[in-house]
Amino acid sequence: MPVTGTHIAYLLTCKRKLWLFARHIRMEHTSDVVGEGKVIGETTYTRRAEKFTELEVGGSKIDFYDKKNRVIHEVKKSSKVEHAHTAQVLFYMWLLEQNGVEGVTAQLEYPKLKETKTIEMTAESRRNVEKWIKEAEEIIARDACPPVINKPICKSCSYYEFCYAGEEE
Repeated sequence: MPVTGTHIAYLLTCKRKLWLFARHIRMEHTSDVVGEGKVIGETTYTRRAEKFTELEVGGSKIDFYDKKNRVIHEVKKSSKVEHAHTAQVLFYMWLLEQNGVEGVTAQLEYPKLKETKTIEMTAESRRNVEKWIKEAEEIIARDACPPVINKPICKSCSYYEFCYAGEEE
């Protein structure tokens, strides 16, 4: 199974979530937080789908790609895990480079916050992406599920009930 942008984002958020997701244990459909994010994605920038292309490359799906200007647009609900969002779009940019598309940039868009961040690829970013891919592959290949990370972000994760079933609050 090829590593995708989602795998990279989960690697930098929670290795347990990455491992479970890679095994097709999906909890997103049970999450109000994920549902809210989908609504934001569908109701913001409504004309974008007319202008930009949905692009699938190497198992990853880029929702909005401006082919003319070579810009990836990634819409997110919150910037709580901005480092993971940045890694995800860097992975997409790296993937496009691997397929002969040079000079791609990305826009991380947080409509609720009215913020946009421009992401550009650097030599260091390329090295990081390659390191993240290897690390994600190693975690996915493990027989045992990584432990619960027990961080504040866990409470808003779609896997929360799965990870903490039977735990006292």
